[in-house]
Amino acid sequence: MATPRITARVVRAVDLTHDVRQIDLQLVDPPTMHFTAGQFVSFSVHKEGLPFPLTRPYSIASPPTDARTMQLLLNLVPGGPGSTYLFSLKPGDEVRCDGPAGTFLLRDYPDRRMLFVATGTGIAPMRSMIRARLPSPTPVVLLWGLRSERDLYYQDEFGELATQYPEFTFTTTLSRPSRQWTGEVGRVQHLVERHVTAVDDLAVYLCGNSGMIASVVSLIKARGVCPIHREQYYRDAPPASTDSAHKSSGAPE
Repeated sequence: MATPRITARVVRAVDLTHDVRQIDLQLVDPPTMHFTAGQFVSFSVHKEGLPFPLTRPYSIASPPTDARTMQLLLNLVPGGPGSTYLFSLKPGDEVRCDGPAGTFLLRDYPDRRMLFVATGTGIAPMRSMIRARLPSPTPVVLLWGLRSERDLYYQDEFGELATQYPEFTFTTTLSRPSRQWTGEVGRVQHLVERHVTAVDDLAVYLCGNSGMIASVVSLIKARGVCPIHREQYYRDAPPASTDSAHKSSGAPE
C-alpha cells in the first residue's frame, strides 16, 4: 500500500540549541492526520550531483492528540540535503512529505513499567510516546544523553510533566559537561545500568546512536527477558556527510 502524501504549511521554526531546530507544521491536505506515537514522515530532497532524490525520514515529536499539526525535530548537519532543506523553511512555506510510517510504535503495556532511553535528537519519538502514555497506570522513566550544556533543550517541558504526573521521572546526563554542571555526568547507558535491576515487568524503548542501543540491549538482556523496541538514528557516511536519519527495528525482542 502506498504511503499517503501530505501537504503542510510551516507555522513556526524555532532554534532549540545551536544546531537543533523544531519545526511546527499545520496540515493542509489532508487537514488532519492520525498516527501512532513513534511514527515518522519522509521528505524527498535533491542533492547536487545525484540524478534522483534522497529520502529523509523524521520522527513526529508531537503527540497523536494534535491531529491538525505535527512537530519535527532535526539537527543541522553541514552538507546534509535533508537538514539543509528543512532548515531553510520559513513560516508560510508549504512542504510535502509522505507518511506516517514506521514500526517503532508505542505499544499497549498496561501492566509494565516504561523505560525510554534516548541520545540526541532521538528524543523526538520519545517525546511523542511519553505525552501519549501520560497519565500512566505504571511508572514512566526517561533517561536522555546529551553532550554538553549548550545541547540542552526540553528540560523545562519534561520538568513540568514530572510535576503534573508523579508517575513520570526523567534524568538528563551530559558526556562532556563544563565544571559548572551539577547534574549527571557520563553516557546514558551508565544511568540504565544504575536504574534497571528487575526487568520482568518492564518495557524498554531505545532511540539514538548504535553504540548506545547495542550497549543497553546487552545490559537489559543480561537481566532477563522483556519487550525491547529500538530505532537507530545515524548520520550518512562521509564525504556526502549528512543528515540525521533513522531506521527502525520496531518488533519487541
